[in-house]
Amino acid sequence: MPAVTPEFWIPANEIEITATRSQGAGGQNVNKVSSAIHLRFDILASSLPDAHKERLLQLTDQRLTRDGVLVIKAQAQRSQELNRIEALQRLHELVASVAKLPRPRKATKPTRSSQRKRLEGKAQRGQVKALRGKVSE
Repeated sequence: MPAVTPEFWIPANEIEITATRSQGAGGQNVNKVSSAIHLRFDILASSLPDAHKERLLQLTDQRLTRDGVLVIKAQAQRSQELNRIEALQRLHELVASVAKLPRPRKATKPTRSSQRKRLEGKAQRGQVKALRGKVSE
């Protein structure tokens, strides 16, 4: 199993891979061959560091079940092996994306000139709207 990051690996026994029939067009081959891959990865039972587990579970991803199981379906390729490689690659990319800590946000204040420009723009807009009223004779 290839490494996700240099610090840790995902062992093969933590990943459940099943082959199913692909959806969509493809003629008789689709009806006979199980080339789509369903990859299931139980985040809570995995050997990932706790910080990575937390960030994975906080993702708003429809592939994540309520039980904390990540389900990836790969069916773009015609061969089962290529779909298996693609599913594993997507899992590794997802885990690697949460492995990197997000930069903390630094609170900033708008500059005085930007505040002044904003207020001048609002005043000008208000003038335009005030002039749209009825014309007095």
